[in-house]
Amino acid sequence: MSRSVVVRYRVRPEAADENARLVEEVYTALAKLEPSDFRYATYRLGDGVSFVHIAHGDAGPLSSLPAFAEFQRELPQRCVELPVVSESTVVGSYGMHL
Repeated sequence: MSRSVVVRYRVRPEAADENARLVEEVYTALAKLEPSDFRYATYRLGDGVSFVHIAHGDAGPLSSLPAFAEFQRELPQRCVELPVVSESTVVGSYGMHL
């Protein structure tokens, strides 16, 4: 059974666009790597400063990406609320390929 993780955090308003840019660079790197059996999504919530990341599968591809290391490098300084990581179980899904 694959592992699913949900991460939620809130950044300072002046850091929100930079955080989103760094996240986008992670997706660019993932697109080049094309890891199999790994799904990842990031949502910027309506308040503009809260982010939710959902990962399903082996998270190994993330830890190997320089773009992910760069995203994490100053994340605590960008945050108002530090990331909270929660293991999760998919209860249901429609149209989401998990």
